[in-house]
Amino acid sequence: MTEKDIRNIWIFIFFVIISGWIGVLVDSVLVAQPEGDSLGMGIWLILPLLTALIIILFSKESRQGLGLKPNLKGNMKWYLTSILIFPAVTAIVLLIGAAVGWIDFSLFNINAFILAFCSILLINFIINIFEETAWRGYLTSQLIKLNLSDLKLYLVVACVWAMWHLPYYLVFLPEADIWAVMPVNRVVYAVVAFTTFLSWTVMFTELFRVTKSVWPCVILHTVEDSLINHLVISGYISIAAGKEILISPINGIITSILYVVVGIGIRAYRTQSNKADQSTLLNVCNHPNCSI
Repeated sequence: MTEKDIRNIWIFIFFVIISGWIGVLVDSVLVAQPEGDSLGMGIWLILPLLTALIIILFSKESRQGLGLKPNLKGNMKWYLTSILIFPAVTAIVLLIGAAVGWIDFSLFNINAFILAFCSILLINFIINIFEETAWRGYLTSQLIKLNLSDLKLYLVVACVWAMWHLPYYLVFLPEADIWAVMPVNRVVYAVVAFTTFLSWTVMFTELFRVTKSVWPCVILHTVEDSLINHLVISGYISIAAGKEILISPINGIITSILYVVVGIGIRAYRTQSNKADQSTLLNVCNHPNCSI
């Protein structure tokens, strides 16, 4: 990777960090902005991907690294996995919570929940095309070229992802939604959310690397937004006071540990698969008729 490529990564990170604050500034000038759905939030959402596309255009980079091809062949199991990860982990967390008496299901209505879940899938899918193409398709793919260790890769992506979310947690997100998840102020919630981003980054990064496509990540993120956020914020379950940090399906410690385990599992599969491919290639090259 050239110095120009590294410079482009820094340019991307800079505009990612300021994108939300530009949106905050816009909202402070415009009046009567709808809470949670303002023009500033739109700027915050689209600017990272727009920045990546402009960098690609002016640096004449190939768009192939963005992972826009579905790569369905050989990856159908990962598409299925992307659909099931959040429901499976959430089910485990809810069972644990119910078993120890930390989660109450008395207000849960399965029919209403399924209807609401399905009604927001499409809009969340569209939103996450912007987010996942920026984080996985551009940032992650560019950082991989630096040959960083997996841990450093996770940390850099998680930190940038979290810093991008700061204006969301500190300004855009309605305070009532924060209190529905965890009874803390905005700053504390943003700090807690960083651990969530770190645990998710392992999982999202490895899913992108094993499939070489952003689309399983878009699906994974869409299911998450439509499932666990709605489950908690809309009040379908209630969590015992003081236990949110442990068992919350959104950012509880137990939940985050499970997502790290999932991510490490995908990484183990990827590394073993890469070793098998290298071994096969080595055996072919050792063949007398090898022309590689």
